[in-house]
Amino acid sequence: MLLAYEATADLPTRPISVQTPMGPCASRMLADSVGIVPILRAGLGMADGVLELIPEAAVWHIGVYRDEATLRPMEYYNKIHGRCRADLVLVVDPMLATGGSAIHTCRILRDSGVTRMKLLALIAAPEGIEAFSGEFPDVSIHVGAIDDRLTEIGFIFPGLGDAGDRQFATS
Repeated sequence: MLLAYEATADLPTRPISVQTPMGPCASRMLADSVGIVPILRAGLGMADGVLELIPEAAVWHIGVYRDEATLRPMEYYNKIHGRCRADLVLVVDPMLATGGSAIHTCRILRDSGVTRMKLLALIAAPEGIEAFSGEFPDVSIHVGAIDDRLTEIGFIFPGLGDAGDRQFATS
């Protein structure tokens, strides 16, 4: 939720009136519609925190895993049909290691008509940030921590290991 707060701090708002038990109250709400795309499966652990902050956000799912031999992204699930109808899409994945899964996901979104995206990750490697920024220089990256480097097998060091396995106790 804290990363989502930082990532959305610059979003435009519009005035609204909220009826309270004591009378109307002037307030503000987001002017843009927001979509959340957790990269399955590890991204699911971040989606609830974003939804707490933006409960009206739409959620779409894209499943991508990294082939351990080639380190290339492999798509296995895609629930983006046609054109996305959000003004801004927040792509969430706990780890930005090589950048392959995030790049693949954002390509899918661009092909679906998404023009504004932000990437949220808990931990990133410098190599992943560089790869992602090289492919999507217009997409801001919001991370909680930048670790030292990638290992020879493409894991963030010191990192957490496999975030999905840790979340779902499947290691």
